[in-house]
Amino acid sequence: MKKIKVKDKEFILSIPSKTIQEAVRRIAEKMNSDLKNKDVLFIGILNGAFMFASDLFRMIDFKCQITFLKLASYVGSSSSGTVQQLIGLNQNITGKTVVILEDIVDTGITIENIIKQLKGYEPAEIKIATMLLKPDAYTKDIPLDYIGLEIPNDFIIGYGLDYNGYGRNYEDIFSIVK
Repeated sequence: MKKIKVKDKEFILSIPSKTIQEAVRRIAEKMNSDLKNKDVLFIGILNGAFMFASDLFRMIDFKCQITFLKLASYVGSSSSGTVQQLIGLNQNITGKTVVILEDIVDTGITIENIIKQLKGYEPAEIKIATMLLKPDAYTKDIPLDYIGLEIPNDFIIGYGLDYNGYGRNYEDIFSIVK
């Protein structure tokens, strides 16, 4: 089994790149069917979703736009429980179908916060796409429209996800060794 060390923590291979790319392709195929006749704006949530957004966007075959919003809710290897908006939305979303692109949904606090903020701009609808979902950690009733993979409630890095800023560059996803 492939192991890596990032800063003071060890991680083992959890999800290989091939599995990730298959999940991204499934999401893209569904979106290409569901959203092709809509005015779509994808909003990637930085920093974590940059790889997912990039891979997904290249597979979308209809006219659309993409922008990014930067939020923070993690400190080290655990959620802080609060969300701070760091870089705001500077695009008109009124009447558009907005698709939020998240790297991972665990508690749902970040998604809840984003939706509350976006509703004030009067989009036609808001959809949520997440590469990863931790169903055991999810505490909200917000429906998730596109889910790549469901995973255990472990701390993970790779494919955009980090530990104190490190580890985002791996094409695979790794789980912390307990």
